[in-house]
Amino acid sequence: MTLSRVKKNQVFLGTFIHPRRFGELEILHNAAICVDTSGTIVAIQPDCNQQKAVETLSGGFGWSLEDVAITVSRDARQFFFPGFIDTHIHASQYPNIGVFGKSTLLDWLNKYTFPMEASLSSLPKARRVYTRCIRRTLSHGTTTAAYYATRDVDATNLLADLCHSMGQRAFIGRVCMDHLGPDYYIDESPSYTLAAARDSIEHIRSIDRNFDLVSPILTPRFAPACSSEAMSGLSELQKQTQLPMQTHISENVNEIELVKELFPHSKSYADVYDAHSLLNEKMVLAHAIHLTEEEADLIAERKAKIAHCPCSNSSLTSGVARVRWLLNKGIQVGLGTDMSGGYSPSILEAARQAKLASNHLIAPGGLLQDAPQKERDEASLSVEEVLYLATKGGAEVLGLADKVGVFEIGKQWDAQLIDLGTVPAELDEHDYVFPSNVDIFGWESWDERIAKWVFNGDDRNTKKVWVQGRLVHVQSNHG
Repeated sequence: MTLSRVKKNQVFLGTFIHPRRFGELEILHNAAICVDTSGTIVAIQPDCNQQKAVETLSGGFGWSLEDVAITVSRDARQFFFPGFIDTHIHASQYPNIGVFGKSTLLDWLNKYTFPMEASLSSLPKARRVYTRCIRRTLSHGTTTAAYYATRDVDATNLLADLCHSMGQRAFIGRVCMDHLGPDYYIDESPSYTLAAARDSIEHIRSIDRNFDLVSPILTPRFAPACSSEAMSGLSELQKQTQLPMQTHISENVNEIELVKELFPHSKSYADVYDAHSLLNEKMVLAHAIHLTEEEADLIAERKAKIAHCPCSNSSLTSGVARVRWLLNKGIQVGLGTDMSGGYSPSILEAARQAKLASNHLIAPGGLLQDAPQKERDEASLSVEEVLYLATKGGAEVLGLADKVGVFEIGKQWDAQLIDLGTVPAELDEHDYVFPSNVDIFGWESWDERIAKWVFNGDDRNTKKVWVQGRLVHVQSNHG
């Protein structure tokens, strides 16, 4: 679809659900949210029907009826929810989604990942892959994505162009790797790494001067793939530009051993980044499965953030991250799909897997099986908590908490319209139509409906998606 420009002020009517705080959802029924042409929420009014919204709220802003577009959610089956925020995703790996065989991390990189990423130096192929990746993630309600592209500058810039034209809020990272990569896919020197990063930054600045929708993000792949000179140079570049950064940490036990071999004078994996001044409030660290107490304390002290990627952690048999433990240390956590280590482009899938993975920690044989009872009681995440991580938590991780993640006046309208569908009162035994994987019978409470959506929902439930007030996705295949 062609990206629709916001030409009218908008009024959204119906049920709105969003995270009020960690572990608590707020549900507003029969409410109205007014959004101006900049995509900013300017009013929220409970107990407001369409006539009152148009006449009172819109009139209060001097909006004429001809300048107002109205979107209504259907009672009992539809609701508006904040857009999902993917804090860790490899756009270049999208064709490999679900393909990891019996590999673990390091083997998987060499067998599947590096060849695919290198092949996207062909811009026609890159356009095909990236267009589908963006469209697919939008269809799952992802309004913001922190993307890893490839080390090819032109292909990275193409991803930025496509996110901008298709309307997805995005952070675009040109992957920096000048050490320990295959000969066909490695930066020739630290100076080349830095020059390529600058080139991509300037291109993104040329299409979005203030980085309002699309922003660069400095992306050292992970410590083993970067020389000390490259990491130090990227740190200096970050200080100059104040751009966000992203990388990986403590995903796999063999990876951690490799870091010890390559950086024998560092106390830990986290210390490698800290020694190069990369560990600060702008850094998003993916995985963080096997952190020590000292590493977690250091990350908390430096105010770095964590992207929790439960699908990938299971798919590559990497381990289970202790999310509650991280949160209790004051570390902000969001969710990531980590395609294609993760098998799904859906943050809703990441949310349900985050819930299930937290349960595994306290199951018989789990990591916390012998932990104190209080720690065991706290470890499991609730539905409300994983939905927070999928929205407001992700906004905090990516430095967007002042813009998106919740429905508040002054925030931007990054949202999705969810339709759960209902089972007809009279059901023919030959009715083979299943417009959704979620079956709502009508007697469920709203808490139960949300739980059904989290555990059974998918893109069939995502009817429309907006970013900055612009309609960027409309479901066409089901209804």
